[in-house]
Amino acid sequence: MDVTDGRGSPTAKDVLRRFGPMVYGPTVLFALGEGAVIPLIPVIAAELGADVATAALVASALVVGQLCGNLPAGWAVARIGERLTMAIGGTVALASVVGLALAPSLGLFALAVFLIGFCAAAFGLARHSFMTTRVPLSFRARALSLLGGTFRLGMFVGPFVAAGLLAVFGDEHATIWFFAGCLVATVLLVLLGPDPERQFVTAERGDASVAEDTGEPVTGSIPLGRGRREGVFRTMWRFRRVLSRLGLAAASLSAVRSARQVVLPLWGVSIGLDAQTIALVVGVSGAIDFALFYASGQVMDRFGRLWAALPAMLLMGAGFIALAFTHDSAQSAMWFALFAAVLGVGNGLSSGILLTLGADVAPKQDPAPFLGSWRTLTDAGGAVSPLLVSAIAAASTLPVATGVVGAIGLLGALAFVRWVPKFVPRP
Repeated sequence: MDVTDGRGSPTAKDVLRRFGPMVYGPTVLFALGEGAVIPLIPVIAAELGADVATAALVASALVVGQLCGNLPAGWAVARIGERLTMAIGGTVALASVVGLALAPSLGLFALAVFLIGFCAAAFGLARHSFMTTRVPLSFRARALSLLGGTFRLGMFVGPFVAAGLLAVFGDEHATIWFFAGCLVATVLLVLLGPDPERQFVTAERGDASVAEDTGEPVTGSIPLGRGRREGVFRTMWRFRRVLSRLGLAAASLSAVRSARQVVLPLWGVSIGLDAQTIALVVGVSGAIDFALFYASGQVMDRFGRLWAALPAMLLMGAGFIALAFTHDSAQSAMWFALFAAVLGVGNGLSSGILLTLGADVAPKQDPAPFLGSWRTLTDAGGAVSPLLVSAIAAASTLPVATGVVGAIGLLGALAFVRWVPKFVPRP
């Protein structure tokens, strides 16, 4: 089975048929449950006694956990394979979700959030490496945008599921048990479905774009070259130039994205909206985000990566800055919904851009250590951003923190303009 059409050009239909059930399926399930819970983490934290700044800190534990999980996940995928890594990660995440529902204190609740983010790193790293080594450059952005779209699907559908569960049960914990059900389905699919590590070995024989097949199951995280494998930190030093320039620009995008997930629920709480309304507004933002995910890949493959990255950063940066001036407005709820939609457009236009840029600048023969470095750097941006929002909100106000996030977005846009043409090859 090939991922090309009759002229040798890959199509979305071919990629979905080949990779869909086992590559995209588990990610959709995980993201769906996570998307239902994320908007309500600050709400539940507030019920456990957190103020606005502390609630932001608790919500940030998700991205901090993902940052801390990247290196262990890379080690696990390289040694035991992506399938077993994802199964173990899903099981640990399930235990963490149970802890999330039963946590008697704010500290244990935050620990459970951290562990869920830690396990999410296993899913993200395994899929990124797998797709990097199996998708041709001409179709890379679209394929990775589809992977990014699975996360958007969770952010789109999850909050609506949360709103429906809240309407039926009147208890935020119902969304947590829904996440647990998604994780059970994820683990079963990973363990009982066809193994993509074995499924595509035969198809890869004779493909000049991959290494010679040894007959053993492989994943995208296993180096394709025959030289000595380099560690993540050694690779960071070797590629310090691109990481310190383009990588920091990518980290700024990750920071703005992460801030959006924290700021929007906090903003709703701060202006006095109830949990169901917050979930609906965040869900509409996610719907817009999700609707644009494949368009982002089309733009990147046809016109270049900058044509997706720059508009995304400008929209999100300007959107956060404008939102910062509406907190005390008489129409604050309307402005909240409007700028949540603007941020959804900006985020949708950036779907798959971090995955694609990482794959573009990774060394062809041994991409995994570089991708581990790249994801550590970009996730660091995502982890620092909520902490920054929390610190500024505690020292000043939430609108000031929101304005600072917007400024980061505009500075990131300038960095993309400077470094994408220098480091990224044209598709």
